[in-house]
Amino acid sequence: MKLLLIAVGRLKAGPERELVSRYADRLQGIARSIGLTGFDMREIDESRARRPEDRKSEEAKAIRALVPPGAVLMLLDERGKNISSEDFAARIGQERDRGAPALALVIGGPDGLDPDLRQSAQAVLAFGAMTWPHQIVRVLAAEQLYRTATILAGHPYHRV
Repeated sequence: MKLLLIAVGRLKAGPERELVSRYADRLQGIARSIGLTGFDMREIDESRARRPEDRKSEEAKAIRALVPPGAVLMLLDERGKNISSEDFAARIGQERDRGAPALALVIGGPDGLDPDLRQSAQAVLAFGAMTWPHQIVRVLAAEQLYRTATILAGHPYHRV
């Protein structure tokens, strides 16, 4: 199963991009040993539509175009469900074991996510109730995907 991190907006060069790359490299190093075919981060441009509803709709269309058929769709949203790292890893492990070809973890744009996209997602998750800058959310998401891989591999990175 391939892991995809799809984000609205472009991450500029700097410490956030470096951290995401570091976690992506670490994840690639462990992925095959636990039945994952790799990790890929994809960015889409923010919509330039005038109305927030139109922007969210255009961004959702671009997101859907990047999600492979049969992939599990998980969205990150401040109104989503808070779960532990262990539960996140268990969910990804279950999807891997049932044969899902990919899992797409999506970070929306500044206006949030389209309601229809939310409805079609298998899970809507949050990193707490606070609003985080998108750059930081990408780092957190990449780290949690790496942490998931270490949990599934029984690696000591994750300590309770």
